[in-house]
Amino acid sequence: MNDHTQMLLLYTTVRHNLIHPAMNNILSSPSSSSSSIFPLQNPNFQISLHHYYFNLKSHSPNILPFTFHRSFQPLHHCNFHFNVRCSYKPPRSSLPVGESPVVSDTEEDDEEDDEEAAEEYEVDAEFIEADSDDEVEAESDENVVVVERSRFEEFKWQRIERIRNDVREYGDGILDVDELSSVYNFRIDKFQRLAIQAFLRGSSVVVSAPTSAGKTLIAEAAAVATVARGKRLFYTTPLKALSNQKFREFCDAFGEDNVGLLTGDSAINRDAPVLIMTTEILRNMLYQSVGIMSSESGLFNVDVIVLDEVHYLSDISRGTVWEEIVIYCPKEVQLICLSATVANPDELSGWINQIHGKTELVTSTKRPVPLNWHFSTKSALLPLLNETGTSMNRKLSTNYLQLNSLGGTSYEEERPRRRNSRKYENDVSPSSKNDKSNIRRSQVPQVIDTLWHLKTRDMLPAVWFIFSRKGCDVAVQYLEDCKLLDECEMSEVDLALKRFRLKYPDAVRESAVKGILRGVAAHHAGCLPLWKSFIEELFQKGLVKVVFATETLAAGINMPARTAVISSLSKRSESGRIQLTTNELLQMAGRAGRRGIDKTGHAVVVQTPYEGAEECCKLLLAGLQPLVSQFTASYGMVLNLLAGAKVTQIPNEGDGMEVSRTGRTLEEARKLVEQSFGNYVGSNVMLAAQDELNKIQDEIRILTSEISDEAIDRKSKSILSKSAYKEMADLQEELRAEKRVRTELRRRMEMERMSSLRPLLQTLDNGHLPFLCLHYHDNAGTKHLVPVVYLGDVDSMHGSKLKNMVVENDSFAIKIISVDGVDLESQLTTRPSYYVALGSDNTWYLFTERCIKTVYKAGFPNTALNNGDALPREIMAAHLEKMEMQWQKLSHTELGAIWCMEGSLETWSWSLNVPVLSSLSEDNEVVQYSQAYYDAVESYKNQRNKVSQLKKKIAKTEGFKEYKKIVDVARFTEEKIQRLKARSNRLMTRLEQIEPSGWKEFTQVSNVIHEIRALDINTHVIFPLGETAAALRGENELWIAMVLRNKSLFNLKPPQLAAVCGSIVSEGIKVRPSKNNSYIYEPSSTVLEVINFLDDQRRSLLQLQEKHDVKIPCCLDSQFSGMVEAWASGLTWREMMMDCAMDEGDLARLLRRTIDVLAQIPKLPDIDPQLQRNAIVASGVMDRPPISELAG
Repeated sequence: MNDHTQMLLLYTTVRHNLIHPAMNNILSSPSSSSSSIFPLQNPNFQISLHHYYFNLKSHSPNILPFTFHRSFQPLHHCNFHFNVRCSYKPPRSSLPVGESPVVSDTEEDDEEDDEEAAEEYEVDAEFIEADSDDEVEAESDENVVVVERSRFEEFKWQRIERIRNDVREYGDGILDVDELSSVYNFRIDKFQRLAIQAFLRGSSVVVSAPTSAGKTLIAEAAAVATVARGKRLFYTTPLKALSNQKFREFCDAFGEDNVGLLTGDSAINRDAPVLIMTTEILRNMLYQSVGIMSSESGLFNVDVIVLDEVHYLSDISRGTVWEEIVIYCPKEVQLICLSATVANPDELSGWINQIHGKTELVTSTKRPVPLNWHFSTKSALLPLLNETGTSMNRKLSTNYLQLNSLGGTSYEEERPRRRNSRKYENDVSPSSKNDKSNIRRSQVPQVIDTLWHLKTRDMLPAVWFIFSRKGCDVAVQYLEDCKLLDECEMSEVDLALKRFRLKYPDAVRESAVKGILRGVAAHHAGCLPLWKSFIEELFQKGLVKVVFATETLAAGINMPARTAVISSLSKRSESGRIQLTTNELLQMAGRAGRRGIDKTGHAVVVQTPYEGAEECCKLLLAGLQPLVSQFTASYGMVLNLLAGAKVTQIPNEGDGMEVSRTGRTLEEARKLVEQSFGNYVGSNVMLAAQDELNKIQDEIRILTSEISDEAIDRKSKSILSKSAYKEMADLQEELRAEKRVRTELRRRMEMERMSSLRPLLQTLDNGHLPFLCLHYHDNAGTKHLVPVVYLGDVDSMHGSKLKNMVVENDSFAIKIISVDGVDLESQLTTRPSYYVALGSDNTWYLFTERCIKTVYKAGFPNTALNNGDALPREIMAAHLEKMEMQWQKLSHTELGAIWCMEGSLETWSWSLNVPVLSSLSEDNEVVQYSQAYYDAVESYKNQRNKVSQLKKKIAKTEGFKEYKKIVDVARFTEEKIQRLKARSNRLMTRLEQIEPSGWKEFTQVSNVIHEIRALDINTHVIFPLGETAAALRGENELWIAMVLRNKSLFNLKPPQLAAVCGSIVSEGIKVRPSKNNSYIYEPSSTVLEVINFLDDQRRSLLQLQEKHDVKIPCCLDSQFSGMVEAWASGLTWREMMMDCAMDEGDLARLLRRTIDVLAQIPKLPDIDPQLQRNAIVASGVMDRPPISELAG
């Protein structure tokens, strides 16, 4: 046995109890071989020492053929580091000792890594976690798998502590990406390595990678390095729940003594090396030390700030916080910005590089767990995309679904028989909005339908996104009898529930218990935070198979599932239904696929009455939205940036005040404000986009000139012989002339048809309400046929909102378009008029005679159902009058346009009675055309035949083949022009989205502050009101400061003070509308008197804001003050929620907001001491389970 083998066995003897049991058998196997490969009793199991080197620090002068790594602990004057590579097959080849493994970024190597990972999990799923990113470093020997250190050797916190000890002993020079990656018992991805390397170079880092790709690992590695150096790291998140989760994770890794948590009203270990907080907390800390660090500031000794979920920068209400942090952050602090995939991460990193310091961008586009997209209908769960993933699966097209639902013969088989049938055009028009709506409604699956597919295909557990709390709760109730757990799992859930009930009896959501015992649960803002944490814990343990959640769950909470189900592509908002963005869709789908558990994740989109697979594919393939600046000025921002001297009372002085030190000038503040992300995009990217737009428009002009008639004529002349050219030119000129005649005859035919319709429609205005068929072509050229019930001529609706709109709004003016120089208006016997009708899709249509295809005898009788009732025409007209008149243009022709507007609930029943076109026969039509119309039709047909004959004659000419090539090139060029125009339109839209600087808003807010005497913007003297407002956190700091400084609060008891504070933070809190016989506590008369008194001040502030065009809400609502007062008076949670009209989560959120305000009062300057004492008492009473911020 050589020296090499003896040294290995010596080290193994020392640590044999810490190594995986399988190793004992390996090392005990006798061997006399001097090779570095030990033969074993099992020939298929070998240890390879080829790929790793050893470092041996020894006093012995002998030079060994190998060395041991420096990080091993001393053993008789030696430091050992032992790494073993295991394989289950003999290696094909081996590298000499000391040679580095080959690094590969190719997909082929990546697939080999996936296979290796699969083999590892088959052996021991917990022993090694593998990574399958598209950019991982791949070894040349595909049969070898890495065992760095097993979980039997060290815990994660022990590995971190080992690195800290090594840095203390050898200095921070030993910190490199390999040292930091040794914390993990799996191989980290390449994008993680690149980000860590950039951080170690001293750069700030922007990381853009898909959801669940492992971005937190980068922050964790940075924390290891930072703590090892004796410095501090701040980790910020957008949500308190996410902060609590990260706090627990970092405590597990670094130990509770090294991690702190800072929230609005609570602090745990705030001086810890790693401090977790929400972004608003950090922003307010930075206000005190913009761009500087001192021993007095909260950022002293802070080396790194991690901004998690930095894509929140685009959030309308909160995005400004992320921008302010980057702007105010001292330049010596490294920023690590973690973002989901967005369209413009380069712009974000470029901005940070410009205003903060050297910044490197690291991106990854491939998910560690591949994602498959599916679409769920009533009868099937099908792949959403085709095999190449570039377009929709054709089996999900409306035509295919319609034919399947009819159960008839195929479209191709029916086509020859129906080609000349007019009824076919009406009967099968899947592109019609009405038919699409009917098909979609027939394909909407029940929850149980989709769940059955998920269960049978082993696609559980699943997070099921439903965009309403009620929808989540109803889905759970619907599945209460659906058993998804086995008996063992049910017992585990029952035990966990009992433990939770013992610990937090008031936090149990009794209505959800039955569902949890079956494996289904709801997770939304209406639940208590403690209950949501309990659901998350059960889900992570696999004891809840389906969680119905609102989209807030997609915002970073660690609840990965095998499947993410998106119930709808649109959601309700204050302005109506709005469609999801691509970013939102991918953020929710990113919950699918558990790394190290699932080979693939699944995203399932469900058919709804509003959207189908076409809309889903369009959204999915549309591309990511860019980050957009939401930088806005607030009272707190302006006060903290401009405030200089304080006003202090000086006795025995005539002016009674003393001024000291100066604040920032307006120019200095402007320089800070103009560093916003929006300004960066506007100044740099806008120029580049404008240059690109100019190039595209120049190319369009050049290409357009190449396909003009003159250009085609020149090319023909150069290619064809003189005789062939002359023949072709003459025939082409003749063809153009005949086409002009054909066009003129078609217009004449159309005008004659309109003339025939006018008297018929006038006779219908006082009779029954007939059914009509409307037809139009959309912008894509698709023809639509819509059945409607006719209401009347707009001109006859005297005094109605619709007529006034049509008359007064120029958008609805009927402008007859002249075509080819022909004045059509002079040829019309009567001008087109607007008519209105209700479609079978519950949509109002406004149209001219040009859009009427035919009129039917059938319709609604215009007779009252009962004596004294209004007539149907009057009822429908009244429903129309109630509408907001928000019309959208569907199509425009030379003879008028067609507009549409979504109907109301009142018109829904009327629309259901409008028949589909296939049930209306040609015999039912009542249109009687004039002889002039039939003459025009005959002339048009003759001319069309003449044009067709002339085209055939041209095709037989001598030079036609060459000429056709020229025309084909022109057609391809035309298609290219259309693509360039689409690109040009996208660029113009992008340029329109770029907003100018927020300096205008800053000055407007400054004017309010100046006029209300909070701050003198000329001298920068801050008054007591301004001091209080500057120290506050809230949506409208000035208004909250005005309330807290009001003398009417000084004599209130603690519960009454809490009630008043609750009235100024209750925005967005709502009563549950569906709850019967429910109530909320009323506030005391004292509280109501104070709130009524404060309302006068509120109106004054709103008037001042309106004067300076400032739109910052001032909340004051007594509706929920009684609930706050009751809780602050000591009522139990059970008493509060008994028949309560509020959801538990809403009440908890209101109480937490109130506690947040109360907790700030003792820290505010120039506040009455008695008020501060009452605030301490009130917050102490209120901060109790089940709403305690950090309970559990």
